[in-house]
Amino acid sequence: MLLIAENLNTRNRAYMEALQKGDLKEIVRMVEELDKAGAGVINLQCSLDGTGDEDRMPPLVEAIMGEMDVTLCLDTRNVEALRKAVPLCKTPPIINYLSLDELDVSEEILSLCRENRCFLIIRALKGIIPTSLEGKLQVLEELIEMANSEDIPNGRLFADPSVVHIGRGYGQDHLVSTHDAVIALKEMVDPPINTVVWVSNISTGLGASIRSTLNATFLGYMAGAGLDAAFVDVFDREVMKTVYLIRAFRNETVFTPADLEG
Repeated sequence: MLLIAENLNTRNRAYMEALQKGDLKEIVRMVEELDKAGAGVINLQCSLDGTGDEDRMPPLVEAIMGEMDVTLCLDTRNVEALRKAVPLCKTPPIINYLSLDELDVSEEILSLCRENRCFLIIRALKGIIPTSLEGKLQVLEELIEMANSEDIPNGRLFADPSVVHIGRGYGQDHLVSTHDAVIALKEMVDPPINTVVWVSNISTGLGASIRSTLNATFLGYMAGAGLDAAFVDVFDREVMKTVYLIRAFRNETVFTPADLEG
C-alpha cells in the first residue's frame, strides 16, 4: 500500500507559519521527517482554494527537490501553480485532484498530466459528493473516460470515491459505498486502476481520543476491499501499526513482532 503523507496541510499550524514566513528550510526539515516516518509520497497543500498557490508552491517544490529525492503530491487545482511546479519535480508527481467541478480547467490539467507523465487523482465529486455506490461510480467513470481520451492510462490514475465524516448526515452510508466502490473498481475497470482514500476525513470533527482508532480501523476496512493508496498522518502510531500489518498480511513485508512493537 502506498502511503501519501497528509501532514503538510492548512490545518498544520507550524507548517503554515513556516510557509507564510517563507522559511523553506524548515519545511524541507518537515519533509525529511515525514520521509523517515515512512511516507512514500508527500502531499503539499498551500491553501484550501488555490489562491496564491502559483507564488507559494513552485519555490516550495524547488527547495524540496534541491535537498531530497522524494515523490510529491501537488494538492491544488490552480493550473498556473501546476504549470510552474510540475517541471521542478525530479519524478512525475501526483496531481490532487480532478473532479467534475473543475471542468473549466480539466483540459489544461489533463494536458499537463499527459505531457509530464504525472499521476492524477480523480475524485467522485460533482457539486456534492455522491452518497450511493452508483453515484460515485458514475462520476468516476466519466472522469476515467476524460483521462483516457487525453492518452492518460488507467495505471496513472488514482480513483478516489470520496470519504466524508462518519458523524455527518449519511456518513455511514458514504463509508459503505466508498468501500463497495473500491471493490467495484477493482472488478469492473480494465486495464486496472489505482484506488485511494483520504483516511482522516472519516474522523473530522470528532474528539482526539478516538480519532486514531477510528482512522486505523477504517484503513483496515478499506484495505480489505483492495485499496492501493491512502492519505494518512504518518506520525500516527496506531495508523502506522495498521499499515505495517496490512503490508504483512499482503506479503509485502516480512512480519516480525519487534517491528510492530517499534
